[in-house]
Amino acid sequence: MEKPFEEEMFDVMNKSSVALMLSIGHRTHLFDVISGLPPSTSETIAKKSNLNERYVREWLGSMVTSKIMDYDSKNGLFSLSEEKADYLTKQGSYNFASSMQWFATLAQVEDKIIECFKNGGGVPYESYHRFHEVMAEESNQTTLAELINGILPLAPGLMEKLEKGIKVLDVGCGSGRAINLMAKTFPNSVFTGYDFSQEAIQNAQKEATSLGLSNAFFERMDVANFSNDGYFDLITAFDAIHDQANPEQVLKNIKTSLGRGGLFLMQDIGASSKLENNMDNQLSPFLYAISCLHCMTVSLAQGGRGLGAVWGQEKASEMLRDAGFSNITVKQLEHDPINYYYIVK
Repeated sequence: MEKPFEEEMFDVMNKSSVALMLSIGHRTHLFDVISGLPPSTSETIAKKSNLNERYVREWLGSMVTSKIMDYDSKNGLFSLSEEKADYLTKQGSYNFASSMQWFATLAQVEDKIIECFKNGGGVPYESYHRFHEVMAEESNQTTLAELINGILPLAPGLMEKLEKGIKVLDVGCGSGRAINLMAKTFPNSVFTGYDFSQEAIQNAQKEATSLGLSNAFFERMDVANFSNDGYFDLITAFDAIHDQANPEQVLKNIKTSLGRGGLFLMQDIGASSKLENNMDNQLSPFLYAISCLHCMTVSLAQGGRGLGAVWGQEKASEMLRDAGFSNITVKQLEHDPINYYYIVK
């Protein structure tokens, strides 16, 4: 039996509030500290976290009443079960607390989004405070964690080619963590990253320098305008194509830039192009929201198409074929419920 709508709305209010508190718990490292403590008082938790006790105590109130943390009221002790720590800490299997940072990051542009509702247009990348930081953390979980052992092996024979030495391009490389990880893992191959954001390119170069990489290069580039005829053996795009102002042209540029026998590996949102087919996707409300508040609007801000995050497998496959690709395989990985992986030739 479904809940009355009023109860559903109370549930939304509570869970929205908890999402912000989970983000705070991640950013202040409270979950990581508490997971390593025995049941403790708010004073002990605050001291171990080097945080203000009064704020920690109020935060704990939210965690207990939302049934995320346990509370021994007789002794005033707070604790986090191992099962829940596995989904709320950096050492866990997936850190949902880290993902909750999206809501605070996207909420900061609400006023500008309202103006777009009234007047059209879009909100540019530079309006999003902490976007690249949060995106890099998210990529650590969905991309980096399985890149070497899970994602790259999806393409038969690719690992062997990377070990021998090939030329690789990452389109929309962001802070460059995927490029730098691959460059470190496959020293015989040469890796290049393109991104529109100067901030992202600077972050990528800084990390490459700190890792002492001599085979990773980054360049600020509008990927609708690049052309490297037949130069690359592998081109990747991790959650980047749907953000583009001109995704059709970007895909054509990718096809042109691949050499004979080259491969395009694209990670993008796992959804259908048809709204009615997304009703059973438990992440659909989140995907449409993040599209409206970021993916779609940053494209429109560049005078682009505004494809949006939920462009879907049907549209993605159609656009890949229109770009000249004839062999398209779509796969999913157990660790990543958000994305599809397209292996394209």
